[in-house]
Amino acid sequence: MNPLALKVRNLTIINTGNAGSKAIVNRLDFNLEKGEVLALVGESGCGKTKTAEAIMGLLPTSHWKVTADKIELNGTVCSASPPAVTRKYRGSEVSMIFQEPLTALDPVFSCGYQISSVYRRHLGSNRRQAHRLAITMLEQVGFADPERIFRSYPHQLSGGMRQRVMIAMAMSCRPAVLIADEPTTALDVTTQAQVLEQMIQLGREYNTAILLITHDLGVVAQYADRVMVMLNGEIVESADVADLFERPQHACTHELLSFAARMGD
Repeated sequence: MNPLALKVRNLTIINTGNAGSKAIVNRLDFNLEKGEVLALVGESGCGKTKTAEAIMGLLPTSHWKVTADKIELNGTVCSASPPAVTRKYRGSEVSMIFQEPLTALDPVFSCGYQISSVYRRHLGSNRRQAHRLAITMLEQVGFADPERIFRSYPHQLSGGMRQRVMIAMAMSCRPAVLIADEPTTALDVTTQAQVLEQMIQLGREYNTAILLITHDLGVVAQYADRVMVMLNGEIVESADVADLFERPQHACTHELLSFAARMGD
């Protein structure tokens, strides 16, 4: 067993909005090993994205209550950390790629400025150092013309290019954990494969653990080591990918696999 990059114990997420309190995620436990790709699958609304946002510390306390016995990131317990500490490890030890990069990237700043800001904030790099590191990172995610991408604004790039910029930003500090929330949903099949290959390759190179949230079981089969199936805020099945596809145990897993097979016909 490899060392753990992420340990989550008894994570519960409650929506405390105007409609009354409702548990969205209930007593969630899982481990994520360094260098591992762990897929989290389930129907829309089952709590996958809220789990990711809770780990990242992104849920507003005005509408959400998050409790956990432990959220341990790369050996450091973060579940009881004050907001200032949470902001420090977010982006450096754990980072996230969102489903729609056009909304995740700031439209008023160039892509290069946004990547450089990560180096300046977390590594203390000066402007020149941050520029050089950002250019190198853009090259690593497959851009042949990194200087042009550095100067470009998000709206000037295609969806696949924006998502590669997001990968460059998320992996800039070589985080222990990368959370990828449906990272290729809006992309065509060819671009999906390119983006996923670049993300997985960087994860292997940096020994970064990846929590891959997806509805695409084809992606799970090709890229994940293990998979967790979520239903109504709870993990109902967890297994190595090969075992889950060959010997699914839960009715929800059977249903997901059956739906995927129908879609592939």
